[in-house]
Formats: sequence, structure tokens, C-alpha cells
Amino acid sequence: MKLESDSTAVVVVDTQNGFCHPDGSLYAPASGEAVDAVTDVVEKARENDVQVVYTRDVHPPEQFDGAHYYDEFERWGEHVVEGSWEAEIVDELDVRDEDEVVVKHTYDAFQGTGLDAWLDAHKIHDLVFCGTLANVCVLHTAGSAGLRDYRPVVVEDALGYIEEDHRDYAVEHADWLFGETAKRDELEFV
Repeated sequence: MKLESDSTAVVVVDTQNGFCHPDGSLYAPASGEAVDAVTDVVEKARENDVQVVYTRDVHPPEQFDGAHYYDEFERWGEHVVEGSWEAEIVDELDVRDEDEVVVKHTYDAFQGTGLDAWLDAHKIHDLVFCGTLANVCVLHTAGSAGLRDYRPVVVEDALGYIEEDHRDYAVEHADWLFGETAKRDELEFV
């Protein structure tokens, strides 16, 4: 799969301590295991001058107070609270000054953030997705990208998940409905 370096960004979704570190409140072993694969994708991007975007799921402690329906703390328990160690990107990833870091408050990194405007300003049209969770934040953000006319590519062997079936569903759904999928070794930046 060939992607043009100057119009592509690698989007690393929520590789944070709360999800990827054994001490995290929503730790999933497969998310921790995916960090090495995500690092490979980031390194390949850097070698080819491809922009790297990190998303961070961050929740102010009072975010869901008085929620009518959408309450992640009720569904998942309190997690990645603003200012906490859990909300930080894992140490294994080398976040640099030239990288874009998007703080989001829901599953979709486009919802209520400046991501769309930032991508537009940098003339980026193709987005390569990796990170965690495959069937939650990765799937919702990649799907949202497709609806905004970006070309979403989900890297199927660089995804965290709770159960393997969840990853398989996310990959199949992305490929079938709104995007494309590839393995790490199939990505070629030109």
C-alpha cells in the first residue's frame, strides 16, 4: 500500500498508561503488547517524513456530572482523568515537538477538537491509524475520518484490544464500510 508522505499522517490513538500499562485502570494486555508494533509504525513514518499525530483520551473529573446518557465513567469506571499519570502517553513512545497531540474527551478524536482543521491546514488527506482500543477509539476515529472524506487506513497488526474478536470486528468493519486495512509491512510511504 503506497501513501504519499507529504499528504499522510500516522494517527496513534490513545497509547496511554491507563490502557497500555499494567498499572492502568483499563489495562488490556493486548494494548500493552501493541506498543511495540505502534512504535514500528511511528519509526517508519519518521524515516519518511510523515507527520505523526497522537491522541490522548482525557477526562476532567466532572465531565460526566449530570450527563443525560453519555457517561464513560459509568460504563468503564473512572479512567484517564485529567492531570493523572494514566492520561499520559506511554514512555516507550517518543513524542516530539513536531508531533501533533490531540486531547479528546470521547471515543472520536474529531469530536470537539481541532484535529480536522489541523489536518486541513497541513494538507493531509490520508490517515494511517494504530493504537487502542481497536473497536472503540480507533474504530470511531477512523470512521469519523472516512465520513470527513479522509482516506483511513487501519493497521491491523498495530492495534490494542480487550478480546481478539473485538480487533477482528474493527478491522473487518473498517475494510467493509469506510476505509482500508493493511499490515505494518505492507505500508509504503513515497
